Amino acid sequence: MVAWFAGLFYIIRLFVYHTEAWEKSPEESRILSKQYHIMESRLFRIIIRPAMLLTWIFGIALICTQGIDWFKAHPWLHVKLLLVFLLSGYSDYCGKMISQLERGEKIMTSYQLRLYNEVPTLFLLTIVLLAVYKNLLNFGYTFVGIVLFALLLVLMTRIYKKLRLRK
Repeated sequence: MVAWFAGLFYIIRLFVYHTEAWEKSPEESRILSKQYHIMESRLFRIIIRPAMLLTWIFGIALICTQGIDWFKAHPWLHVKLLLVFLLSGYSDYCGKMISQLERGEKIMTSYQLRLYNEVPTLFLLTIVLLAVYKNLLNFGYTFVGIVLFALLLVLMTRIYKKLRLRK
């Protein structure tokens, strides 16, 4: 799980650099885009995809070893599995973005990608809270807390953008 998240955090950062490389001279842009594509593809194939599959395998194995009654008795685990499923979709979309960038398609601005890079942070926070506190969490308060944290991340990203533009 840690390798999967590390890969997801890094790949979007590479997408930001890849997108910003198009603003360079044609020669620099060509060289940088080629290198970023190699890095993105390897990161996805060698780290992100295998780590995602291992996370699923170990999660399903845990449920199998604990039994279906244990699974039914823990609603936090149902929410966690839903989040892991959604994170898998996010991960697959990152794989599609690699192909789009290779074709020279503009997927998002660098600012939008920086915001998009915060999505795994929200998943990570929620999944860890569920795993640690399990049934002790009030899902309503937790949801509100996650939304407030997301708004804080957006605010911090905007502040960073303004500081960057001043330089």
